[in-house]
Amino acid sequence: MLLQDKVIFLTGGSTGIGLDCAKAYAAEGAKVVLVARNGELSAQAAADLGADHIGFACDVSSDSDVKKAIECTLSHFGKIDAIHNNAGIATPSKPLHETTDDEWDALFNINLKSVLHTTRHGIAALRESKGCILNTSSLVGVIGQEIHAAYTATKGGMNTLTKSMALDYAKEGIRVNAVCPAGTWTPMLRQWASEQPDPAGISKYLDDIHPLGYCPDGDVIADACVFLLSSKARFVTGHIMHVSGGAEIGYRSLV
Repeated sequence: MLLQDKVIFLTGGSTGIGLDCAKAYAAEGAKVVLVARNGELSAQAAADLGADHIGFACDVSSDSDVKKAIECTLSHFGKIDAIHNNAGIATPSKPLHETTDDEWDALFNINLKSVLHTTRHGIAALRESKGCILNTSSLVGVIGQEIHAAYTATKGGMNTLTKSMALDYAKEGIRVNAVCPAGTWTPMLRQWASEQPDPAGISKYLDDIHPLGYCPDGDVIADACVFLLSSKARFVTGHIMHVSGGAEIGYRSLV
């Protein structure tokens, strides 16, 4: 039980990679707090995990929402051992000059400013627990992606933010790391793929971008996250872990 009795505050935990992480954390003995905009979905996901877990609504782009969520967590459990900043959006899919101010602001407020909010209101609890922070980034924050300029900017920012936070908080015994998936099957990705003119071709494309030969489900990301939050990673901080099946390591032959 790598996370026995750890209290983990998880944003965007009601679906996709976040839900897979919540399940993995619970299986390793943690008590998970799942927050997302959809409070009913978060509460149901927590109930499905068992009585030791709670879920409720929280808009991570809102400082007051996050403050209240952290206070509720501390009131319920008395501590926080880890904060996993997983909430994020990927739309719109367009080049930069077509991106509106509202779209840009939504991406940065949810994907990046949310980390400011959870850290601002959770740092005192992490100081007491000598806890850690984990950020869900993306491989495209390292290598870029066509027609996703604003999104990749948030994830590139997430990577350097993670390193700077690791330096700031190392002296207090708080580790900060990030996980970078490439393609990962989630409900959102499956819906997007099904809407494409050639769904089978899209599925093959998503398999082929990973040298290991397939596009994984979220459980492979969750396994890496369990490690980074556990004592097994006690000397790992400021690390941007690629969980990408080798998608970034080089061009491959088409034959």
